[in-house]
Amino acid sequence: MAESKPGLRKPTFTKVDQLRPGTSGHTLTVKVVSTKMVLQKGRADGPQVRQMRIAECLVGDETGLIIFTARNDQGHVGWYYTFEPQIMRGMVVKGEPALAHLGGSKARRSPLVLVDLMKEGSTVILRNAKIDMFKGSMRLAVDKWGRVEVTEPADFTVKEDNNLSLIEYELVNVVEE
Repeated sequence: MAESKPGLRKPTFTKVDQLRPGTSGHTLTVKVVSTKMVLQKGRADGPQVRQMRIAECLVGDETGLIIFTARNDQGHVGWYYTFEPQIMRGMVVKGEPALAHLGGSKARRSPLVLVDLMKEGSTVILRNAKIDMFKGSMRLAVDKWGRVEVTEPADFTVKEDNNLSLIEYELVNVVEE
């Protein structure tokens, strides 16, 4: 008899107000309220092929808000093509385009990264997210073991008066005698 493999666990979805410092393994469905680029190094047309981009996105659900740090080094989700001399743009999420040249023009390929997915108003599912601490406040992040998926719009209204990133935490060591 063949051994039966254990089935995949169903994800348990967490609400924003249940997040605590130092925790990980969260799966959340959130809406992107705002996005702000905080670091951008390198140029797409410069000698440095890889750009470093970090965006802070305010995300939330019906229970509250938290800042999500989106980094482009979390892996690309597809390719972004620019065709020259005409400026034509196309996106291929899986695989390569059938033609590398369009009308005799050269195609330039750049990675489409997580920072590009976090658009205001979009709904995303964050899988295996963790809480990082930055200057005493909580930040939500997804590392290389996590995943960000754009999904269909959620039917909840974001509660904007409960921002968990505004709460300042302090680590206190208790010495037992």
